[in-house]
Amino acid sequence: MDAVIKKLMPQSAYMEKPVTDRPSEAEVEAAVRTLLRWTGDNPDREGLIDTPKRVAKAYREMFGGYDMCPADELGRTFEEVAGYDDLVIVKDITFHSHCEHHMVPIIGKAHVGYLPDGKVVGLSKIARVVDIFAHRLQTQEALTAQIAGVIQDVLNPRGVAVMIEAEHMCMAMRGIRKQGSTTLTSTFTGVFKDTPEEQVRFVTMVRGVSPLPTSWSTGK
Repeated sequence: MDAVIKKLMPQSAYMEKPVTDRPSEAEVEAAVRTLLRWTGDNPDREGLIDTPKRVAKAYREMFGGYDMCPADELGRTFEEVAGYDDLVIVKDITFHSHCEHHMVPIIGKAHVGYLPDGKVVGLSKIARVVDIFAHRLQTQEALTAQIAGVIQDVLNPRGVAVMIEAEHMCMAMRGIRKQGSTTLTSTFTGVFKDTPEEQVRFVTMVRGVSPLPTSWSTGK
């Protein structure tokens, strides 16, 4: 299968990297020590001596999405698809992110579908796009829109559908403290936005129920 490397939009369009002057690791570790003291604990006790260094390393990993461009992941497409032009769905993409309001975890699954227009992208690349955006401070609504937007703009398919269902620890661990409550968001572009039947087909396939052929559902 021959790959086509396509010219991408400027990286700045999807980097969304507002912070360019990161503090030093020493400054980060000092800040973590301050937070440990704020909790009421002693940062000099044995169990916490290396915690600032561990937190700095963990944050670098959990927020690595600021150093990556999701558009780059979609740059390699395949045109040899034997005429296939129907719905492609990658569902149950597990992810973890962090709420931009309280910096506590968001844990969930993303379901992404698109209608190709003569070319497709490697399936793992869709999951990578989800991870890149998730590894930034987020709201679920913004995450949903960003995933759909970059796929639509870079691949230019006939339409994109994204559904995310996630549990927010800012709701489960603090405030109202409602564990197990799930938030569902979705966004549609192109054909999916203009055609309710395509939205229904996407949701039905994500939910694992085979839709009836059109001739059955209409009685024809």
